[in-house]
Amino acid sequence: MRSRASFRVVLVSGAICSGKSTLVDELRRRHGAEIVRTRDLILQAAPKAKVGRDAFQRAGERLDRTTKGEWVAEALQRVIDAAQQSSTPSGIYVVDCVRIQEQVNAIRKAHGSEVFHIHLTADPEVLKRRYAERNHAEDAGTGYDALKRSRTEKNIEDLSKTADVVVDTDRCSAGGVLVRATALLDLYPRGAEKLVDVLIGGQYGSEGKGNIVGHIAPEYDLLVRVGGPNAGHQVFAEPEPEKYFHLPSGTRRAPKAQLLLGPGAVINPRKLLEEVARHEIGNDRLVIDGQAMIITEEDLARERELFANISSTAQGVGLASARKLTGRSVYKSGSGRFLAKDCDDLKPFIGSARTVLADAFVKRHRILLEGTQGTSLSLHHGQYPHVTTRDTTVAGCLADAGIAPSNVRRVIMVCRTFPIRVGGPSGPMDYEVTMEEIHRRSGIPLDPLKKAERTTTTNKERRIAEFDWVQFKDSVQLNGPTDIALTFVDYFGMVNREAYRFDQLTPETIRFVEEVERVSGRPVSMLSTDFNWRNVIDRRSW
Repeated sequence: MRSRASFRVVLVSGAICSGKSTLVDELRRRHGAEIVRTRDLILQAAPKAKVGRDAFQRAGERLDRTTKGEWVAEALQRVIDAAQQSSTPSGIYVVDCVRIQEQVNAIRKAHGSEVFHIHLTADPEVLKRRYAERNHAEDAGTGYDALKRSRTEKNIEDLSKTADVVVDTDRCSAGGVLVRATALLDLYPRGAEKLVDVLIGGQYGSEGKGNIVGHIAPEYDLLVRVGGPNAGHQVFAEPEPEKYFHLPSGTRRAPKAQLLLGPGAVINPRKLLEEVARHEIGNDRLVIDGQAMIITEEDLARERELFANISSTAQGVGLASARKLTGRSVYKSGSGRFLAKDCDDLKPFIGSARTVLADAFVKRHRILLEGTQGTSLSLHHGQYPHVTTRDTTVAGCLADAGIAPSNVRRVIMVCRTFPIRVGGPSGPMDYEVTMEEIHRRSGIPLDPLKKAERTTTTNKERRIAEFDWVQFKDSVQLNGPTDIALTFVDYFGMVNREAYRFDQLTPETIRFVEEVERVSGRPVSMLSTDFNWRNVIDRRSW
């Protein structure tokens, strides 16, 4: 990719009704462009000019004759000079309507290779129809055929000969025109730029993912979460921990980051809105993809009946997800409305994940995708039927969010020293141990230990087991992590809570970390020693 200049100049030309205003407005809205409106310049130069499109055309032609087209370049330079002195210059300046080649030449002479000329065109009959259908006050009393008799308007298509891009707008949507303009400006990454880090659970969930997200979240501009409210993540805070069932766990730790719930998310609207209110999140910060699925009260009631024998959290996620697969015909008929975009309470937050991500890539923002649950609960790769209703691996999380694998920079797999499953008939685990045994080995008082080992979503007791090396190696194979985050290292000894550097950990803990790195072939980049403000030993090289 070529080096970036301090600013770019965009010249837009084309016949009346070819789509110039739409493109200019989108460049302003999507890329923060500063707009130089030639209509305003004409009014400044000729304040007594009559209102009306034909009058503006004549006034502009007079300026072209007297300045040989240089009046637009001079006005553009004033705008650039003023903007460059501000604290946050836009960097993109758009002239909304160049009319003759002399105007283009003067601007190119001043700014050289940083000038990008986009010419819009369309079939004459289409242009005429568009003009008749629109309702602009300045068009009053002026017919389309009369406007086309103007010498400038008559020769406007000559500008297509020297334009960098010519777009036929009756064969290309407004969105398509913007895409082509964005590419011309070299705003899209050339190739797959690696801006996304993915964090997933490597075991059966409850690995302490929220704790790790809370540690790294301030490094990101966009936080993305997928999954549903059957997974609760906790981040340390005082006086009470923050609990997140829908929102990304870094919501408060990274207060300036944008928040996104992807199209693969499953949402309980009431629970989400409670969470939004609790964390004081506005619709200027949170975007929910309209394709996300909605959980109904009926889903919740039915799951409590159906899934008790597999210790499901019964949050309605399974039935809602199934309806997304089986309800397509019902949805098309109009007798069912169960996507996020159909929920009136969520409408202020509804948007497009694809648009949010595209904007983030254009701005080269860093993105953290937070998975939920754990790899061995994956619908496809877990121990069926003791699985959840989605693919919880990196591949599944990327698909749910709408992110290409080639955009991934790091994959962080979070694992506990002693994996857990929900209490009850939740599925097999090798070498289960009791909380009393963990208490004996670690020295952690038994009552706080038992209190801590309850599920965030349903407050059920957890089952706990020795570290499963076979399960761990399978998770490494499925996810291809670049880094391991190891949590609950205080279970090897309460003294680890006083360790703030790797070398301060107990010899047993250090040997365990070395074994994890040997089996996985990946570094243990972060270790969680406790649940407080300073609880992560950070060994990252990135």
